Amino acid sequence: QVQLVESGGGLVQAGGSLRLSCAASGRTFSKYVMAWFRQAPGKEREFVARVSWSGGETYYADFAKGRFTISRDNAKNTVYLQMNTLKPEDTAVYYCAAGLTGTSLITTYAYWGHGTQVSVSS
Repeated sequence: QVQLVESGGGLVQAGGSLRLSCAASGRTFSKYVMAWFRQAPGKEREFVARVSWSGGETYYADFAKGRFTISRDNAKNTVYLQMNTLKPEDTAVYYCAAGLTGTSLITTYAYWGHGTQVSVSS
């Protein structure tokens, strides 16, 4: 079992930055691929970024490339999402997820946090 708790969301103006954190419980954190997803009101949950168990490989959705950076610290059981140059369309609840395989599909992630709200004003 892995429990995930996100933090770092908030209200920011367009062009600003936020850093999301996801703290994981358990001693097996380092064996999981970690990912961030987001869900805007009235829309389906979508993939944002993922990072391999070692942190050496990352993958981003097109909208996140060049603006968002995913990273992890296995010693702290924490994964991060640095978001820069935020846009109003980035407004969503952001979820942290853990899975044993690395894909962009929601169904491959067994463990989820409760989410943190990110709101970007224009």
